Amino acid sequence: MINSAFQSEKVKGETVRNGGMIEVAAMPSGCSIRAIWILNNLDGVVFSRRFPVVEKRWRAACKTLNESDQLFSSLPSDSDLALAFVHRKNREGSARGFGIRKTNSSLGSDSWVDDPITRHIIALYINNEDDDNKNLLWPFIFHIKGLYSILILPLVEPAHLLSYARLCKRPDCGTALGLDDGLSSLLLDLPSVTGAFMIAHAIGDIITGDTVEPEVIVSAAPSVGGLFDSLTGSIGIPSRAKPVAPPVASSSPLSTAIPGSVTADAPKIGSKPLDKDALRTFFSSSMPFGTPLDLNYSNIFNIKVNGFSASDLPPADQKQPAWKPYLFKGKQRMLFTVHETVHAALYDRDEIPDTISVSGQINCRADLEGLPDVSFPLAGLNMAKLEVSSYHPCAQVSDQGVDKQGVMFSPPLGNFVLMRYQATCAIGPPIKGFYQLSMVSEDKGAFLFKLHLMEGYKSPLTMEFCNVTMPFPRRRIVSLDGTPSVGTVSTSERSVEWKIVISGRGLTGKSIEVTFPGTVKFAPWQNQRVLSSSRSAFEIIADEDSDNEAENASNMVNEEHLMEKMNKDLPPVDLEEPFCWQAYNYAKVSFKIVGSSVSGMAVDPKSVSIYPAVKAPVEFSSQVTSGDYILWNTLGKCPHVATIL
Repeated sequence: MINSAFQSEKVKGETVRNGGMIEVAAMPSGCSIRAIWILNNLDGVVFSRRFPVVEKRWRAACKTLNESDQLFSSLPSDSDLALAFVHRKNREGSARGFGIRKTNSSLGSDSWVDDPITRHIIALYINNEDDDNKNLLWPFIFHIKGLYSILILPLVEPAHLLSYARLCKRPDCGTALGLDDGLSSLLLDLPSVTGAFMIAHAIGDIITGDTVEPEVIVSAAPSVGGLFDSLTGSIGIPSRAKPVAPPVASSSPLSTAIPGSVTADAPKIGSKPLDKDALRTFFSSSMPFGTPLDLNYSNIFNIKVNGFSASDLPPADQKQPAWKPYLFKGKQRMLFTVHETVHAALYDRDEIPDTISVSGQINCRADLEGLPDVSFPLAGLNMAKLEVSSYHPCAQVSDQGVDKQGVMFSPPLGNFVLMRYQATCAIGPPIKGFYQLSMVSEDKGAFLFKLHLMEGYKSPLTMEFCNVTMPFPRRRIVSLDGTPSVGTVSTSERSVEWKIVISGRGLTGKSIEVTFPGTVKFAPWQNQRVLSSSRSAFEIIADEDSDNEAENASNMVNEEHLMEKMNKDLPPVDLEEPFCWQAYNYAKVSFKIVGSSVSGMAVDPKSVSIYPAVKAPVEFSSQVTSGDYILWNTLGKCPHVATIL
């Protein structure tokens, strides 16, 4: 069932994830898990799983190095683990929990390492004794999903644990760029950490019910054709593309799939507090002895429900891979979708360059009978200027030239991510311009937007919608005065939303310039003070990280003094809006573009070949959506990263 090539695959790349489905793409063969704990929001253990086979290997490794007396050689009980987790939270605090060393960080703590990685890879001292190697357990993969905290302890060599213990006791604060004795260089030797992250994300998606398939778009075929389509398009009824969820083909009568169904096959189990039976089934099938084999929950669920049938056996001369537990039977076709997300930070300042990046993936669905091989040349590489790329383990890649790359793969069943990549925006930013906000009084601000949409973009690229949101999570909006040159404006208690391009009225083949000047009035800030005996996490951060100087004794009112005065008594914001803390303010842009990719990546349907040859139509579609597309206030403070020239 498990392909030998998959077993030998060893990748030290990043965790890959799409829409809740964790792929086996980067699962290293050296990944083994000692134990898994799931804690609720009250820091109580609600589920745990230990793997004795892996734990036996750990104890043998400790004895080999004669370190059994120097290390915590056994796994803690659930109660001891919970106490250690609470102890770390109390010791690290809020700001130090993000891996940054503060003046009150203690020797031996994660924040003492002074590395943001310790926000996700943590250490626990069991039994709350002195911070000694005898009580240290590391590395714990720490992942929060919903109301649950997931802790996973992968198997590492005792020498690696001792190396981290030394990092926790070093007097220097971090390491210089390029040195080999830091946390990052230590983790490069531990591919099991990558696998543990994938398991943590898979568990989080299972307990919250987010196990969905990657989206593949299929163009709606014209029902009458020609004249009818042109007429319906002219009156605003376009033939829209639709997402497709794959059926699971099986000869078992327990599962019947409806072609074109938009519901996922795997059930949503997040409505229950915690489905322990689903987790036990997942662990028993995906990693029965602590070594992950297949983290695709949809595969595991369908194998449990449907079992196997003799009619699903592959030809005698072919081996069925792990990613295709069933053979497809039905109408054959292939679908490719390029889905890109554009992230941007636009400053409109000479001293700070704008940053724009594109995260993309090629989703595929191959409804093909048997175990065929599919190949095609991937075009647009030169234009996209790929920075990082990774492929599904079913794919083999060969270099054919500067702008083309040959890809051959044996497709899994259903929707899957064939390729992920990081690229540049070849055409330029879809939206550029500036946003200015100036407080003219304590309760009134004047703002101005000046934006260019789709500059340099030509047909068939179409912007389906575009919205700009100004969040004010720490102020309550009383009124708004201003009229945009294009679009409509709506307000809520904490934000202003400007709809520039409305759904159904897409922008195609042209660029436009839009402006929006106005003023916004807030409720008096003195009445918004929050008096509470319990301090929130952000209040602790404010106390620990505050570097505000004492107020100016003079009565001279300027904008900087005004903002400082206002920020002192305003209530903190939620974690979802971290950049609206203190002087940071911004506007966020959201949009969707269809018709082509912005990086230049594409798949030519005519160049796709299938072996053995079959008559299967091939369709290609693309869509581009906004990620964190931020317009920082030109007149305010803003965070940025210094680049090395």
